[in-house]
Amino acid sequence: MSDNSIDPSGNTEAFRAFTQKAPEEPVAAPSKTPLIIGVVAVAVVLIAVIAWLALG
Repeated sequence: MSDNSIDPSGNTEAFRAFTQKAPEEPVAAPSKTPLIIGVVAVAVVLIAVIAWLALG
């Protein structure tokens, strides 16, 4: 079975194309703000439920 990927070290032209290829832009990390808001909301609800049970 033949290998469909080209080994850049296999021939000079492929190796030069591999080494001269521009580096890809890094992908920006997604914002963590929704996660923080969600955690704070869950904490507030839990505190409210615990207080309601303790004082009720």
